[in-house]
Amino acid sequence: MALIITDDCINCAVCEAECPNVAIYEGDEIFEIDQDRCTECVGHFEEPQCQLVCPVDCIPVNPAGIESHAALLEKYRVLTGRLQ
Repeated sequence: MALIITDDCINCAVCEAECPNVAIYEGDEIFEIDQDRCTECVGHFEEPQCQLVCPVDCIPVNPAGIESHAALLEKYRVLTGRLQ
């Protein structure tokens, strides 16, 4: 698991458009992150773009499932088809 969106989310939707992996979507009550698609922007950017644009700072790393940089990079490779 990579990043999560907490209950502090104000549903501004600014994070959704910034995700290069299309991992952020509108949930029942707040925006959510598809853990299978989130790479914390590894492979795309130096830092998670959703965290940069979030006006309420509600997108932390999920403490229940921290992934290594290598694991996030592998997920990026699978998602983008760059398997080398």
